[in-house]
Amino acid sequence: MDEAIKGLLVPFLGTSVGAAAVLILKNGMPKRIAGFLSDAAAGIMTAAAVFSLLLPAMEQTEAAGGAAWAPTCLGFLLGAGLLAGWDRLSLRLQRPGAVAHSTRMLVLSVSLHNIPEGMAVGAAYAALLSGQGTAMSAFALALGIALQNLPEGAIISLPLAAAGVDRKKAFLYGVLSGVSEPIAGALTIALSRVAVPALPWLLSFAAGAMAYVTGFELLPDTLKDRPLAGTAFVLMGFALMTGMDILLG
Repeated sequence: MDEAIKGLLVPFLGTSVGAAAVLILKNGMPKRIAGFLSDAAAGIMTAAAVFSLLLPAMEQTEAAGGAAWAPTCLGFLLGAGLLAGWDRLSLRLQRPGAVAHSTRMLVLSVSLHNIPEGMAVGAAYAALLSGQGTAMSAFALALGIALQNLPEGAIISLPLAAAGVDRKKAFLYGVLSGVSEPIAGALTIALSRVAVPALPWLLSFAAGAMAYVTGFELLPDTLKDRPLAGTAFVLMGFALMTGMDILLG
């Protein structure tokens, strides 16, 4: 259990380190570098969704004698659908020109987007605690999500500072946006211990939500603004996460 607790904190650490960019980069992160980091994050999230979430969900369902398509496909669509619904709702709740309100909505939105990632890590460690998977494969997923959280933390803190928010407060907001990850991970572990058959559904749900974030928020900018170099970074991110999953798994 101690190993699981440490693993749940790794993605949160990635968000916090990314948010610290506002204290280090006085002029903000160069747009080109931020873009390439987001591209690599898209590749990491895609590989994590497939190899660390969907495939284990299928294997666990088949091992239990169930139909693998049900939790894998339906859980995947449910995760993507719920996150898409939240995005539509958050757009309606935004108030143009209200900085304080926009700040709260930004932190809340990213916090909610971080929940599936926390669930993913929690599900990986839940599988480990139930005798499935390995400690290194669970850590590889946690580390991969931490890497993609680096630009995510900066994406919150740097724009807030540019909008006039005190840099220390901007850093704090970035850190707070990552708190939802270890909480979601711990709740996932607790739920899976009570309802073991729910684990494949939780894995697929997290995969769907991560795929939605990748397809809706990360890849469009890649294809529009930097199709060639951006795609290369997406592929490198995918290869990095895949390699980590193989070598550490």
